[in-house]
Amino acid sequence: MDKFKAVILAAGKGTRMKSDLPKVLHKVDGKPMVHYAIQAAKDAGATDVIVIVGYQGQLVKKEIIDFVEYAEQREQLGTGHAVKCAQPLLGTEGDVVVLCGDTPLITADTIKKLYDKHKHESNGVTVLSAIMDDPTGYGRIIRDAEGHFVKIVEHKDCTDDELKVNEINSGMYVFNAEALNASLSLLNNDNAQGEYYLTDTVAIIKNAGLKINALPVEDNDEILGVNTISQLMTAEKIMKERNQE
Repeated sequence: MDKFKAVILAAGKGTRMKSDLPKVLHKVDGKPMVHYAIQAAKDAGATDVIVIVGYQGQLVKKEIIDFVEYAEQREQLGTGHAVKCAQPLLGTEGDVVVLCGDTPLITADTIKKLYDKHKHESNGVTVLSAIMDDPTGYGRIIRDAEGHFVKIVEHKDCTDDELKVNEINSGMYVFNAEALNASLSLLNNDNAQGEYYLTDTVAIIKNAGLKINALPVEDNDEILGVNTISQLMTAEKIMKERNQE
């Protein structure tokens, strides 16, 4: 069995939740939302799960009952920087799935499909995407005329044509571990926000000549990110329905 590790981004404060509680500890159907991403990764076959903590990291560690490893992101310098903080634990063997601690509806089934496609196509990175009726605010997956992956463009950087694209980046990926490691070392924060973006690793890996592809999720609910109380209530409702089934 190839090495398959999971990294879960759980360092954010979640200011829009209007609460001092770290965002990933808000409960969905009785459990902290980060628990669901951990469980989905394990059920999909990840042998090691690394949770990246930052804001109130001790509290997050205390609340997570699952068996995981931790990396600490002391300053919030972007998603690329967060994964960089876990670099010593990643190694260069096998593959790494990157998940978000605030998308509790992601399923093991989808992670497994993403991983299988990644292996089958021998990709450097495989992006979990979604086809959205209203893609506003999301980074777009740009493909060429033949449907091959070209790049990810953040919403604010899109041209008028790119804004019409309705395939979006969920922020979840499977990386070849060696490619991820090399690209993290090449990341820079030369952008308006002064942050290290994980999406930039995708471009770096593509420029190195490796294959990239994106797999649209079958059920868009799975990539619902919880940033507000209203989104938390939506996730709660969907999770309860799912658990009743």
